[in-house]
Amino acid sequence: MSAMSESARTGTSLVFVQYHLFQVMDPDGPMAGGLDAAHTGLVSASDGAIEVHTGIHTGDVQVTAELHTHQPEPASGWDEIAEISCHSPSGEILVAPLMDDPVDLPSLASHGPGSYRLRVHARGRDRAIDLAPDEVVEYYLIQSWPAPLQDTLLVKATDAYGHQVRARPADDTIVIDHEDSLDTQTGRERDILRRAEQGDYF
Repeated sequence: MSAMSESARTGTSLVFVQYHLFQVMDPDGPMAGGLDAAHTGLVSASDGAIEVHTGIHTGDVQVTAELHTHQPEPASGWDEIAEISCHSPSGEILVAPLMDDPVDLPSLASHGPGSYRLRVHARGRDRAIDLAPDEVVEYYLIQSWPAPLQDTLLVKATDAYGHQVRARPADDTIVIDHEDSLDTQTGRERDILRRAEQGDYF
């Protein structure tokens, strides 16, 4: 496989947020099983997908995907930065709303199937907490590079929303039974309703 040029491959798109979340997923199956990253306040693993926690409740955020061949330096000018590992069975790691098709961004799996490290940067999460703004107030950058699986890492923590998410009790985690698998649309919707009823997103 030919090496990518020194400047990273990038793409930017709006992503629709629901219940304070959008996701990073592999269309062919679980990519983050067994990972618990809720303590970062920015990224967490939920039934095989990676969820990114947003300050807004509903609306569009701007997401940039940045593909690297080797570990880059964290970007400057961001409020929160966290890293999480994942494994892509299909060779596609896609950014998507919770209950819709992936957006038009390059796959974060730049080298096909295998293990990757994702570094998620966030800015603007304190501007409209719990609201549904008509304009974009939050921005995200996701850097990706091939790497062995490692522990989740909180690189930078400065916004109030991240502090709020990290302060939630660990036992607020919702356990999904087999019939409500998030592999199905119904299972995902039931999970969202359960979490909303228990106040997990508010």
